[in-house]
Amino acid sequence: MAKILITGVTGFIGSHLALELVKKNHEVYGLVKHVSNRNPRMYKEFLNNVTLVNGDVTSFLSTLNALRLINPDVIVHLAALSPVSLSFERPFEYIQANLIGTMNIGHSILELPDFKNRRLVVASTAEVYGIQKEQPVKEDAILSPTSPYAVSKAAADMYIRMMISSYGLNATVIRATNSYGRKFDKSFMVEYLITEMLRDNKIYVGAPDSVRDYMHVDDHVNAYVLAIENQNSQMDVFNVSTEYGVTNKELALNIASELDFDQNRIVLGSYPPDYPYRPMVSDQPFILLDSSKIRSKIGWSPKMSLDEGIKRVIDYWSRAT
Repeated sequence: MAKILITGVTGFIGSHLALELVKKNHEVYGLVKHVSNRNPRMYKEFLNNVTLVNGDVTSFLSTLNALRLINPDVIVHLAALSPVSLSFERPFEYIQANLIGTMNIGHSILELPDFKNRRLVVASTAEVYGIQKEQPVKEDAILSPTSPYAVSKAAADMYIRMMISSYGLNATVIRATNSYGRKFDKSFMVEYLITEMLRDNKIYVGAPDSVRDYMHVDDHVNAYVLAIENQNSQMDVFNVSTEYGVTNKELALNIASELDFDQNRIVLGSYPPDYPYRPMVSDQPFILLDSSKIRSKIGWSPKMSLDEGIKRVIDYWSRAT
């Protein structure tokens, strides 16, 4: 059993990961920034089993104090601003949260006794690769981000890898593809399509021909669990993906077919009227990752097919709306 701290514990992946680690009898802590309008439903499922500690990763002193108080064996750093579209309007906030926040975590660990014996697992993203000629993309590809969000994550990714080589930080970087299965946030692609179709609203698909690899949250979380528990993951970087690509148009049509939604009400090539500004040129035509490294090195593989995962999400939102 390990003492594990999760930043971003009230978020999508963080909350699911906390539940899984509690099931495995780890001693789980969550770093939580005080926000007056946070929905308590986001963490009530594990509130009794996870010790929540106040802290703000954008402040070095706050981060250091929290880590000294908890004295964790493992830190899983998931705290981030993540909606890509919003980053074009709020780039400085994204740099502060995603880059500076990651730097504060890394340097706070260096201040702990025996820091080389601590484990750090950091969430990067497939977005750091940007537009690549070779598909699927391997971990050694040159990062070429195309949004302020992706730049902030690429910089954090590079900084942690610098800390591995220069400081001996015992860190693992996870670059995961698009995930779905959210229960509270309807703004991401799969959840948006399902919830709007259930309401019989017109659907907008801004980049219909862009190919994406959509991974269910359970498979995403399992990658973190294996990265935490498997010594072969240390001081390395891993892609996490199903290696199954689908265009946004195909995804929308598949969900429409499952819900018996009128396909003539799907508008291709246009974002919703209230969608945050995003330059169309920034949409990568492909985001497909080669995940052979994590499969061979620590034994991870996806268990949920896209069809089965979509049915699960439809079932949840059909009951929730």
